[in-house]
Amino acid sequence: MKRFLVLPIFALIVMLSIQLQAQNRVFMMPVNGLATGEATANIVEPLEIVKNIDLTFGNIASGPTFGSVTIATDGSRSGNGGITLISAGNSNSAANFIITGHPNATFTIDLPLFTEIEYNGEFMTIDNYVSDLGQISILDGNGLAELNIGATLNVNPNQSSGLYTGSFEVIVAYN
Repeated sequence: MKRFLVLPIFALIVMLSIQLQAQNRVFMMPVNGLATGEATANIVEPLEIVKNIDLTFGNIASGPTFGSVTIATDGSRSGNGGITLISAGNSNSAANFIITGHPNATFTIDLPLFTEIEYNGEFMTIDNYVSDLGQISILDGNGLAELNIGATLNVNPNQSSGLYTGSFEVIVAYN
């Protein structure tokens, strides 16, 4: 019977020795500083731009030479060269857009270099697009901005009569 008692006692001694060694390792490890940080991200609403008023050059009579019509960002109209601005029944306006997004955020405005409008297979070019907000602007505290755009219409000599139409794109992006 002595043999059977020795084995469990030996096993108990080995287990205690392993536990003491493990405890000593824990206490012998160097102590370093430890901190935990947080990571956050706030996804804001995307910028949106909605057309409110179209860019309208109004009633124009073409002549035998090249001419141009300019709409300023305040909607005023002026002509140059071989065209006549017709006031009877006229309606002209700068384009107007409403921009919404994150309050007080800055954004860029990208206007086209030129576009074309067309009637019955004939074209006119619009260029010199301008914004009343410049190229970089800021949304107000409510996340709103109003954008007015003017441009210049180039009228060819003896341009055919008709309602010329086309579109242009305005791109806004957070800055």
